[in-house]
Order: sequence, then structure tokens, then C-alpha cells
Amino acid sequence: MSNKNNILLVGVGGQGIILASKVLSTGLIKAGYDVKMSEVHGMAQRGGSVTTQVRYGDKVYSPIIGKGQADIIVAFEKMEAERWIDHLKPGGKLVINDYGIPSVPILIGENEYPEGLLEDLSEKADTTVINAANLAKELGNIRVQNIMMLGSLVKALGIDEVDWEEVIKELVKEKFVDINIKAFNKGKELVK
Repeated sequence: MSNKNNILLVGVGGQGIILASKVLSTGLIKAGYDVKMSEVHGMAQRGGSVTTQVRYGDKVYSPIIGKGQADIIVAFEKMEAERWIDHLKPGGKLVINDYGIPSVPILIGENEYPEGLLEDLSEKADTTVINAANLAKELGNIRVQNIMMLGSLVKALGIDEVDWEEVIKELVKEKFVDINIKAFNKGKELVK
């Protein structure tokens, strides 16, 4: 592991990005890393952009990830991947949920949802695309796509020294633990 790793999670309010970040940060702390996390909610309750920045390593002084510094970006929504791609470092990884949530300008007809986003992003970075929404529905609850994306992130970074199931049990409501563990494991299966 390098001295520091920078993870940027991006999406839209209501997608569970904050919970995924808390599970990630808690697991990394339990593994003995110094971890710093920053959240930006924006207009999250109104479907606005939500980002979390997680930095971990031997010693981390700030949670802020500048442009061109993220080792990996996990985008819970396609348009947010495009919005934040400039934060990915050369050779970094991009994990995208093939899921679109129209913004207000799109909903009121001022703009159209961009076409070809996944193709454009795949040309810019080492990209893994996951259809977490459909897979989460198959598991029985679309709301677990956040933990599925987290499983993909953990696999992409090779963070194996953490008992992730234990962390999920600690942070997720008891009645949702089993389905979230299934979603996490499914997410891990989706990344090579």
C-alpha cells in the first residue's frame, strides 16, 4: 500500500453515499489506518449532488482530495462521474453505477440527460461499469445498491484485511444486515 490512498464517492442525495462512506471509514480504522473523511451534502434532500472524500494511510492530515489526486472514484450516478472525473489521477480507477437520476433542469425540460456518458468516461479512465440498481432489485431491495458499490470499491482497491461483514452488522439496521451483506458480496464479484 502507498502511504496514502484517496477515495472519492459521488452521487445524488438519497443514494446512501454517506452510509457507504461510514462503513468504509469504520472498516479502515479497524484495520489500523489513519482515516480522514469529509462529506458535502449540497441539496442532498432535494436530489442534489453528494460527495464524500475518504483518505487513508499511515498518517493523513487532511480529508480533502484535490483535482487529479483521487486513486479511485466511485460514482453512484453516471452524470456525477462526469462532473468529478477531473479529480481522478492519471492511472486511477473509475467505478460507475449505470444509473441515471435526472437533475431538476432535465426534469423541467431545460436540458436533456447526456447520452454516451459511459463510453466517454471509459475513454478517459480505467472504468468498471456496474448495473447496481438492477442487481439490487434482484436481491430484493434497490436501496442496497450503495453497499453493492462499496463491495466493488473494496475489491478494486484490494482492501481484504477488514472484516467487512462485521462492520456492516455494526452500522446497518439489524433487519437490513443480511441483504446488505449479500449486496456487498455481489459488488465484490463484479470487479476483476
